[in-house]
Amino acid sequence: MQREVKTETVLLDGQGNVGTPGWAKKSFFKYDREMIKAGKFRIKEWDYYCILSSEYGLAITAADNGYMAFYSVTLLDFINKTETSGSVMTPFSMGKLNMPSSSSEGDVVVDKKAIKLSFVHNSGGRVLSVNYPGFDGGKGFESEIVLEQNVDDDRMVIATPFNKKGHFYFNEKHNCLRARGSVKSGNFSYTFGDGAYAVLDWGRGVWTYRNTWYWGSASGEVEGAPFGFNIGYGFGDTAAATENMLFYNGKAHKLEDVTFNIPLGADGREVYTDTWNFNSSDGRFELDFIPIIDRFSDSNVLLIRSRQHQVFGYFSGKVVLDGGSELKIKNLLGFAEKVYNRW
Repeated sequence: MQREVKTETVLLDGQGNVGTPGWAKKSFFKYDREMIKAGKFRIKEWDYYCILSSEYGLAITAADNGYMAFYSVTLLDFINKTETSGSVMTPFSMGKLNMPSSSSEGDVVVDKKAIKLSFVHNSGGRVLSVNYPGFDGGKGFESEIVLEQNVDDDRMVIATPFNKKGHFYFNEKHNCLRARGSVKSGNFSYTFGDGAYAVLDWGRGVWTYRNTWYWGSASGEVEGAPFGFNIGYGFGDTAAATENMLFYNGKAHKLEDVTFNIPLGADGREVYTDTWNFNSSDGRFELDFIPIIDRFSDSNVLLIRSRQHQVFGYFSGKVVLDGGSELKIKNLLGFAEKVYNRW
């Protein structure tokens, strides 16, 4: 049975375990890194933003993974169906990034020779700035994106344990953030304007060494109002909560389990560029997904590996809100991914 948390609560107990596993529509869980009992090498803290328009997209990550800090930029071209990614890594961060303990306040500021980036709150949302000289073989990358966020809008919040003491997944997804701003790389430049939306993936936790997760997200407009969703599984023990949720005009609508049906080829292997299908156990999420770009990467260094297919494309089908109203979805731009990690 899923448990909704409706009042403020401390995330971790005295043993570093989730005190009240569950989900929420607001930021009720209070995270304190000092209450974690795992070693600094095991703590994961990240902020990930993905901004999408009909023509181009941008993804920016700042993460402190304990044994290393990781900063990345991905520029997506939906016209030519290409993507360009770059990353900077520095060893033994172990909390030195001072990632904020709340998604609603506190800024991320990185000032290094290889990359400068900042995620800074303002009165209407936040500003994302990046200067990455080495991007795309030295073409460089610069961007400044302003995200608008209504503080009263619901968000997806989840706190789940893993089946190992002291391990947990704490995450917030903020969908339907209106985006505007500019990006530049070499001779390329683009301005995000009307119709551009972003999602924030704000995560903190202690993960098991091997895991596979599935995650999908989209934000846009349906019937003239902001609409988005967050779906996924593989994030610990979800007996008390899943992170499947619809957002419509600022309000959250909770779903039960959602299954990712990735098509298989004649050899039995998953074919990420064919049409996917998604369905939910409560019958309220029935969508097909037509891929445009498969952002594939496979990093394998000693004991650490990350193999991921993050696929961008269009969702179509139907969803049902809490009150029973049905929404028809047609060509809603978003992404779905499958990621395997040893980390």
